[in-house]
Amino acid sequence: MTQSTELDPEDRKIITLARSARARNGVAEGAAVRDETGRTYVAGTVELDSLKLSALRTAVAMAVASGARSLEAAAVVTEAPGASDEDRAAVADLGGAATPVLVAGPDGELRSTVAAG
Repeated sequence: MTQSTELDPEDRKIITLARSARARNGVAEGAAVRDETGRTYVAGTVELDSLKLSALRTAVAMAVASGARSLEAAAVVTEAPGASDEDRAAVADLGGAATPVLVAGPDGELRSTVAAG
Protein backbone atom coordinates (compact mmCIF):
# COMPACT_ATOMS: atom_id res chain seq x y z
CA MET A 1 0.00 0.00 0.00
CA THR A 2 1.26 3.47 -0.86
CA GLN A 3 1.64 5.87 2.06
CA SER A 4 -0.03 9.28 1.77
CA THR A 5 3.28 11.09 2.32
CA GLU A 6 4.57 9.54 -0.92
CA LEU A 7 1.67 10.77 -3.02
CA ASP A 8 2.20 12.97 -6.03
CA PRO A 9 0.78 16.45 -5.27
CA GLU A 10 -1.82 16.05 -8.03
CA ASP A 11 -3.01 12.76 -6.52
CA ARG A 12 -3.15 14.33 -3.05
CA LYS A 13 -5.25 17.12 -4.58
CA ILE A 14 -7.93 14.76 -5.94
CA ILE A 15 -8.13 12.94 -2.59
CA THR A 16 -8.56 16.30 -0.83
CA LEU A 17 -11.27 17.35 -3.31
CA ALA A 18 -13.06 14.01 -2.87
CA ARG A 19 -12.91 14.31 0.92
CA SER A 20 -14.26 17.85 0.76
CA ALA A 21 -17.20 16.80 -1.45
CA ARG A 22 -18.09 14.00 0.96
CA ALA A 23 -17.99 16.30 3.98
CA ARG A 24 -19.69 19.29 2.33
CA ASN A 25 -22.61 17.24 1.04
CA GLY A 26 -22.90 14.85 3.98
CA VAL A 27 -22.90 11.83 1.67
CA ALA A 28 -21.45 8.32 1.96
CA GLU A 29 -18.67 8.89 -0.58
CA GLY A 30 -16.82 11.68 -2.31
CA ALA A 31 -14.82 11.24 -5.49
CA ALA A 32 -12.69 13.17 -7.92
CA VAL A 33 -11.16 12.32 -11.29
CA ARG A 34 -8.42 14.07 -13.27
CA ASP A 35 -8.65 14.09 -17.05
CA GLU A 36 -5.92 14.03 -19.68
CA THR A 37 -5.60 17.83 -19.57
CA GLY A 38 -5.34 18.03 -15.78
CA ARG A 39 -8.92 19.23 -15.21
CA THR A 40 -10.66 17.75 -12.19
CA TYR A 41 -14.26 16.72 -11.70
CA VAL A 42 -15.63 16.29 -8.19
CA ALA A 43 -18.82 14.57 -7.04
CA GLY A 44 -20.60 13.00 -4.12
CA THR A 45 -22.93 10.05 -3.90
CA VAL A 46 -26.31 10.68 -5.61
CA GLU A 47 -29.26 9.20 -3.69
CA LEU A 48 -32.58 10.17 -5.28
CA ASP A 49 -35.71 8.06 -5.44
CA SER A 50 -35.25 7.63 -9.18
CA LEU A 51 -31.45 7.83 -9.49
CA LYS A 52 -28.68 6.26 -7.43
CA LEU A 53 -25.04 6.72 -8.43
CA SER A 54 -21.84 6.25 -6.53
CA ALA A 55 -19.60 9.28 -6.18
CA LEU A 56 -16.98 7.82 -8.50
CA ARG A 57 -19.45 6.99 -11.28
CA THR A 58 -20.93 10.49 -10.92
CA ALA A 59 -17.47 12.08 -11.24
CA VAL A 60 -16.74 9.98 -14.36
CA ALA A 61 -20.11 11.00 -15.84
CA MET A 62 -19.33 14.67 -15.15
CA ALA A 63 -15.98 14.30 -16.91
CA VAL A 64 -17.58 12.67 -19.95
CA ALA A 65 -20.33 15.29 -20.06
CA SER A 66 -17.66 18.01 -19.99
CA GLY A 67 -15.75 16.56 -22.93
CA ALA A 68 -12.96 14.60 -21.24
CA ARG A 69 -11.42 12.03 -23.56
CA SER A 70 -9.41 10.10 -20.97
CA LEU A 71 -8.55 9.97 -17.28
CA GLU A 72 -5.16 10.15 -15.61
CA ALA A 73 -6.37 9.15 -12.13
CA ALA A 74 -9.40 8.75 -9.91
CA ALA A 75 -9.91 8.97 -6.15
CA VAL A 76 -12.71 7.93 -3.85
CA VAL A 77 -13.09 8.72 -0.15
CA THR A 78 -15.22 6.07 1.49
CA GLU A 79 -15.71 3.92 4.56
CA ALA A 80 -15.94 0.88 2.26
CA PRO A 81 -12.84 -1.31 2.04
CA GLY A 82 -12.29 -0.49 -1.64
CA ALA A 83 -13.72 0.75 -4.91
CA SER A 84 -16.52 -1.41 -6.28
CA ASP A 85 -16.16 -3.36 -9.52
CA GLU A 86 -18.75 -1.05 -11.12
CA ASP A 87 -16.82 2.05 -10.08
CA ARG A 88 -13.54 0.68 -11.41
CA ALA A 89 -15.28 -0.31 -14.66
CA ALA A 90 -16.52 3.26 -15.16
CA VAL A 91 -12.99 4.59 -14.66
CA ALA A 92 -11.60 1.97 -17.05
CA ASP A 93 -14.21 2.83 -19.69
CA LEU A 94 -12.86 6.37 -19.92
CA GLY A 95 -9.27 6.06 -18.74
CA GLY A 96 -8.27 2.52 -19.59
CA ALA A 97 -7.56 -0.53 -17.45
CA ALA A 98 -4.29 0.86 -16.04
CA THR A 99 -5.82 4.09 -14.66
CA PRO A 100 -5.01 4.28 -10.95
CA VAL A 101 -7.91 4.43 -8.51
CA LEU A 102 -6.88 5.86 -5.15
CA VAL A 103 -9.02 4.67 -2.24
CA ALA A 104 -8.88 6.78 0.92
CA GLY A 105 -10.69 6.68 4.22
CA PRO A 106 -12.84 9.51 5.57
CA ASP A 107 -9.72 10.94 7.22
CA GLY A 108 -8.15 11.37 3.77
CA GLU A 109 -5.46 8.76 4.37
CA LEU A 110 -4.72 6.62 1.35
CA ARG A 111 -5.62 2.98 1.97
CA SER A 112 -4.82 1.50 -1.41
CA THR A 113 -4.20 2.20 -5.06
CA VAL A 114 -5.64 -0.23 -7.58
CA ALA A 115 -5.78 -0.34 -11.36
CA ALA A 116 -9.21 0.37 -12.80
CA GLY A 117 -9.26 -2.78 -14.95
